[in-house]
Amino acid sequence: MAIGKQASAPGIATRRSLGQPCRDAIAPILASKVALVGLGLVSFWILVAIFAPLISPYGPLEQDPEAMNLGPSAEHPLGADHLGRDLWARLIYGARTILVLAPLSVLCALAIGTTLGLIGGYFGGWIDEIVMRVLDAIMAFPVILLYLIIIVALGPSAINVVIAITIAGAPGIARLVRSLTLDIRTREYIAAAELRGENPFYIMFVEILPNARGPIIVDVMLRIGYAVFAIGTLGFLGLGLPPPAPDWGSMVAQGRINIWINPWAVLWPSLAISSLVIGLNLFADGLHEETMRYQ
Repeated sequence: MAIGKQASAPGIATRRSLGQPCRDAIAPILASKVALVGLGLVSFWILVAIFAPLISPYGPLEQDPEAMNLGPSAEHPLGADHLGRDLWARLIYGARTILVLAPLSVLCALAIGTTLGLIGGYFGGWIDEIVMRVLDAIMAFPVILLYLIIIVALGPSAINVVIAITIAGAPGIARLVRSLTLDIRTREYIAAAELRGENPFYIMFVEILPNARGPIIVDVMLRIGYAVFAIGTLGFLGLGLPPPAPDWGSMVAQGRINIWINPWAVLWPSLAISSLVIGLNLFADGLHEETMRYQ
């Protein structure tokens, strides 16, 4: 029996060691009330987006002629728009779109910006100068103007919205990663990796990037909130998803025409955009504060 107990001890230790990274990752979130509030807001929209067909008896494009510009009622809890479409259904199906496009666009910007920032910060010299000057040229454009130029040139669609946010967001991420790389490349373990003859890309992506992940993760969470706002802005300007897609920004634009008759058509999508952006910002702020304490 003693042998059996001794044999099981390594397995217990292994399970504990495997669970420790998860506990370390969750601990800052659980320790911050601000992060928990933000996570609650974001989780609400994620859940309603996933279970949209189960929590709404209507489709986002389904029209009810008798409910045009109807306020909240038993049949339509949040009211209906100028075409008789249920606002609750359009909100939760619109959440599906925005919760896919916003993280996707930021992840694309993250991949490009991280690569450029690592290359510029690690190699330095003329490589850094070329990379940074190109990115500075992009950042010289006002963000909204850059969105307009790209969308007008390519045409309004989900893919082109992702492309526009990726191009506008990559320079900022690259500058952040570059500054972190310039600091980390002076550490002793980087010098040791270079003495071992490691490939520069191995050093950048295996040695430097994991040690810079804290600020990058916080920045990414904030940028997803900015992307949500950008998607809503483009939709309001008619440069987002083509109608009749349930886009929160286009819902506000369509609802403002009859705002004095049916203010609900503007109120609910506006609250949806603001609540999701606030939730993402609160989560990022709380995570940043707790991460700094753990360091």
